[in-house]
Amino acid sequence: MKIHLTAVIKAKEEHRSEVLDVLQNMVQETRKEEACELYNLHQGIEDKNHFVFYEIWKSEEGLAQHNEQPYIKAFGALIDEKLQETPQIYTTNLLS
Repeated sequence: MKIHLTAVIKAKEEHRSEVLDVLQNMVQETRKEEACELYNLHQGIEDKNHFVFYEIWKSEEGLAQHNEQPYIKAFGALIDEKLQETPQIYTTNLLS
């Protein structure tokens, strides 16, 4: 079963460009993963510190493998210092 994932990330103003660099690297690397069907990064219009990922994964196993990649772990290292709060992650199934 495919997994649809939305992640909301709020960077601290002073770290926005550094966080964006890491997020853009995640996009570049993640799109190479076999289990990745869609991996799009959005930036807020009203608040440039807000980023939203919209992802589609072929399976839970593929998503689990993704979460073990070094570029995802590098993002995890930023959370406490560079983000306003812990990212909000929503995993869903498409209903229609």
